[in-house]
Amino acid sequence: MTTTALQKNIPQPTAGKPSALNLMASRLSVEPAKLLETLKSTVFQKATNEELLALVTVANEYGLNPFLKELYAFPAKGGGIVPIVSVDGWNKMLIRQPDFDGIEFEFTDDEAGNPISCTATIYTKSRSKPVKVTEYFSECKRNTDPWNNMPRRMLRNRTLCQASRIAFGFSGVFNDDEAHSVIDVSATAMPTEPPPKLVAA
Repeated sequence: MTTTALQKNIPQPTAGKPSALNLMASRLSVEPAKLLETLKSTVFQKATNEELLALVTVANEYGLNPFLKELYAFPAKGGGIVPIVSVDGWNKMLIRQPDFDGIEFEFTDDEAGNPISCTATIYTKSRSKPVKVTEYFSECKRNTDPWNNMPRRMLRNRTLCQASRIAFGFSGVFNDDEAHSVIDVSATAMPTEPPPKLVAA
């Protein structure tokens, strides 16, 4: 299918409003037609036009760049796609918030030095009290190489994502670890890190 045909099949914006694709193209300083062609052939290959539009909309909403592996996608159970944001993407979303005023992490360990929990404290300029979120290792750990080899880093990353979501209301996106409960594992394996190409059903 040609780029022109692809453009005709993507839902068009209402009068006076730029399309989601044009917004992303402007943000990334590329031509919309070239961006569409590149998205369809690389990071969002196999995505339907409607799914691509949804992914581009999420990327625009949070200022994420799929080519830097800040956003990728997997087939969802029951159809459609699941937007997954890497830890770099979550961090980018967090520090771009005008109200953000810093974050601190605190670990609780057992007697052997193994992590029990991690608490993230997010400070905001407009609230008198910070947002504190605790994630527990026993509830988060998965039997993957990153969790087995870097348990503290993985728990910290998980806590960062959850605390950011609660502090600033990020919705419609998942982090790498929680996405395994909503993706269609029969369609593709869940990676331990963002894949080199974004894949949608």
